[in-house]
Amino acid sequence: MNLIILLVVGGIIGWLASLIMRTDAQQGIILNVVVGIVGALLAGFLLTPLIGGVPITSGSLSIQSILVSLLGSVVLLAVVNLVRRGSVR
Repeated sequence: MNLIILLVVGGIIGWLASLIMRTDAQQGIILNVVVGIVGALLAGFLLTPLIGGVPITSGSLSIQSILVSLLGSVVLLAVVNLVRRGSVR
């Protein structure tokens, strides 16, 4: 059940991050899910120990974990845009 929740929430987070970074037209649903989950992992390893709390990948859903995962996804998309285009939109 945790895997299904992670996929659904990861897809929503990836979609929101792609809307924020204006890359939604270039991505499909699979890439949105991947960006959301990888961004959540990135944020879980880097940001969660600094601010406290539980990462979304552990199965617990809270507003703090969702916002941190969204921030991680936005940072991930910014880095990908920087590498691919040489600039962040």
